[in-house]
Amino acid sequence: MSYVETLYNQNFLEYASYVIKDRAIPDIRDGFKPVQRRILHSLFEMDDGKFHKVANVVGNSMKYHPHGDASIYSALVVLANKEVFIEKQGNFGNVFTGDSASAARYIECRLLPFAKKILYSPAITEYQESYDGRNKEPVAFPSKIPVLLIQGAEGIAVGMATKILPHNFNEVLEAVISALHGDSFQLFPDFIGGGFIDVSDYQDGLGKVLVRAKFDTTDEKKIIIKEIPFGTTTESIITSIENASRKGKIKIGSINDFTTDKVEIEIKLPRNVHTSDVVDSLYAFTDCENSISINLLVINDNLPTIMTVTEVINYHAGYLLNVLKAELKVSEADLKDKIHARTLERIFIEERIYKDIEDKSTGESVRKAVIDGFILYKNEIKREVIDEDVERLLKIPIRRISLYDINKARKEIEELYARLKDVRYKLKNLTEYAVSFLEEVLSQNRSRFERKTEIISFKKVDVREAAKRDIDIYYDSDTGYLGTDVKTGNSQFKVSSYDRILIIRKNGIYSVTDVPHRLFVDSGMLYCGLADKDSLDNIVFSVLYQNKSTKYVFIKRFRIEKFILDKSYEIVPDDGKLLKLSTKEDIDVVVIYIPKPRIKKLEENLPINNFLIKNVRAGGNRLSTKEIKSVKFMKSRS
Repeated sequence: MSYVETLYNQNFLEYASYVIKDRAIPDIRDGFKPVQRRILHSLFEMDDGKFHKVANVVGNSMKYHPHGDASIYSALVVLANKEVFIEKQGNFGNVFTGDSASAARYIECRLLPFAKKILYSPAITEYQESYDGRNKEPVAFPSKIPVLLIQGAEGIAVGMATKILPHNFNEVLEAVISALHGDSFQLFPDFIGGGFIDVSDYQDGLGKVLVRAKFDTTDEKKIIIKEIPFGTTTESIITSIENASRKGKIKIGSINDFTTDKVEIEIKLPRNVHTSDVVDSLYAFTDCENSISINLLVINDNLPTIMTVTEVINYHAGYLLNVLKAELKVSEADLKDKIHARTLERIFIEERIYKDIEDKSTGESVRKAVIDGFILYKNEIKREVIDEDVERLLKIPIRRISLYDINKARKEIEELYARLKDVRYKLKNLTEYAVSFLEEVLSQNRSRFERKTEIISFKKVDVREAAKRDIDIYYDSDTGYLGTDVKTGNSQFKVSSYDRILIIRKNGIYSVTDVPHRLFVDSGMLYCGLADKDSLDNIVFSVLYQNKSTKYVFIKRFRIEKFILDKSYEIVPDDGKLLKLSTKEDIDVVVIYIPKPRIKKLEENLPINNFLIKNVRAGGNRLSTKEIKSVKFMKSRS
């Protein structure tokens, strides 16, 4: 058994680690999941400036992705519809309506030049073997911008999940610039579908946001939905509206979808219903308003890590410096190699060193003659002349030597030195270079990524508040039944299906319950009313009760502020008998005493306001030390 447990635990951990790292969770460095990275790597391999059939891209990606063509195709469509790195041609579906893309053999795509500028740098990219060992694929692209925040991500792994909302491209890059300068910044999500967003509980990417559709209500008899919340489609919006209408939560006449490249859902209202009557209900009962919880989980340093938006931006500010430094180092080495080669070539031809090899009969003597020929010019050469340099010089054709332009060669070397000087300046002023790079990217792409979602402050519409109270609740004192399905007796008030009601029975027991269809409450119900906060805050209950053993009469005034649904509570003590209950304020307590020799005043009126309002659990105040014959509430004489 221990062997089986060990085997199971080991295999499960390996599987969980694989799903977390290699399938579901994006890498912080380039913001991609493995399948997305493999698609872009394939597009870089195939890039020739022309459009490629998506089917061909999928086929090429299968060299790297071992999970089938369907997952590659769907991931490519999603990636292309983000419109950041891939240019589309053909029907890639509609992100607004939820319509699916055409088959892979019908649609085409290609990389935008922007993708190469941001992601492509083979000289500094770390590669690993593909699953079958036949090819090399990148571990992560050296991305120069925080793709993770720009595109967003969603994935479910084993025991963990990620939900990262997309942010505005321009704002993200401006935040990175601020981070490079050491300034503070704030970032909030931005969605392709537009709409409204409340970010008061965003918590730097670890909280939640409220999103809403944007309505055009200029016509009182018609609502047009112009923008939809993130995570919805026009189809899901329409379905939720139709469901709410069937359940009687909202009243609509008809609904039509005219969406093309822009959202346009038209809701016509029935007679005597206006837009102001329906808007809150649309937010409360349909997908026109949603709450989205965020979990910013990424792979950082080979481990799943929860981070804030600020931490991601600061990480990328440092990562950008490292990427640019590595690229500049490669450029510096390349320029030094070119300067060395051009200098040797110039001296070899200008000083006629090639003449020294004409009488040499062996390869070694030729090599030695060339190397010795450069001894006089060692001050002009920055490094040692090696065999590879000799081989390259010996391959120069005679025609090129005869047409060699010394002035042109010197000018080219000067240009190489100028470029080398510029590279070294950038290396010394790396932060300045990084900021200028981002500003250049911003200036070239700002118009592509204008903010679409409007940030406003609003509260989530409570379904109980938005629901129309149009259902009668009846109480039949003869049968003792209360509810919406009771059609005899007296109508108490109107309710909605979301309301809760307070019931006080004649035995002094009260409870709060959902609106009942048919509930037995006894034939002597003392009170029934709405149990929402506004109603209960405005009601003071006054009760008269008698101690069963001492026969003393007490008065008690209280509010009902807290309760557990469907739990029974007592208003009066166990040894008390409830006599009267009232919710009126303009009343007196009328006390009539038992006649006795020394009692001159047999009746007394006590204003109700003389008695303090206490907690519902508190005891009452004894009305008198005299023996009481009867007691009642009566309209105040004052």
